[in-house]
Amino acid sequence: MADPFGGQIMTLSRVAFVASDTDQAQDSLKVLVARYGQHAPDNADVIVALGGDGFMLEMLHTYLQLGKPVFGMHRGSVGFLMNDFREEDLLTRLERSEPVTLHPLRMTARTQQGSTFEALAINEVSMLRQTRQAAKIRIYIDGRERMSELSCDGILVCTPAGSSAYNLSVHGPVLPLDANVLALTPISAFRPRRWRGAILPHTATVRFDILEEEKRPVSAVADRDEVRDVVQVTVREDRGITMRLLFDREHNLQERILAEQFAP
Repeated sequence: MADPFGGQIMTLSRVAFVASDTDQAQDSLKVLVARYGQHAPDNADVIVALGGDGFMLEMLHTYLQLGKPVFGMHRGSVGFLMNDFREEDLLTRLERSEPVTLHPLRMTARTQQGSTFEALAINEVSMLRQTRQAAKIRIYIDGRERMSELSCDGILVCTPAGSSAYNLSVHGPVLPLDANVLALTPISAFRPRRWRGAILPHTATVRFDILEEEKRPVSAVADRDEVRDVVQVTVREDRGITMRLLFDREHNLQERILAEQFAP
């Protein structure tokens, strides 16, 4: 089959359909399986996820070790990472789709009890205050202290793919996918009040030391995984892990990120 866009056409005929537990997603699952068949994820060429952005993130984590590309179709509340739902011509859409390669953030968190936890984040790693009192956090970049004390509700590190999610809601910058940078964004900073965050190279290692940790406890959240009562959190991009998302060419992720910056 010729490709009018001049790119390489993928052969993605064996599809594994997965769906969130909403009625809309489950009804769509039945229709698509009846039309295109169903393969187990480990035997499929591609995984098609039916739901919203939260479900997409869950599926990326669930099937990470398989290394399969994932094509989302919007059957949920938020669909920034999803393509439009259409029953027709799915195999052609898959063959003509554009891949986006993502590398997750790796969080290493140490707690007040001395335990260490690791987790991956596709969108962001967030530090969040657990009580009514503001968190106090010291920030190191590549081993060098850059801020001795940030008083805030929290702070996050996000990937370009995650920059239009929670990061954008707390007035962080939207990052182009190919920029090879990370955003460091405060959440309701009290002091220094006018600090708006920083843009970091994707190779940076960010360390957060929690100050007055017993009086001002902080939790660390990597997408879906939360660790409470942390005293130190380290975040870095893990280039050894690759995830592939597929998007319709006429509405790819790069275009969505650009359009988000001009949204009313």
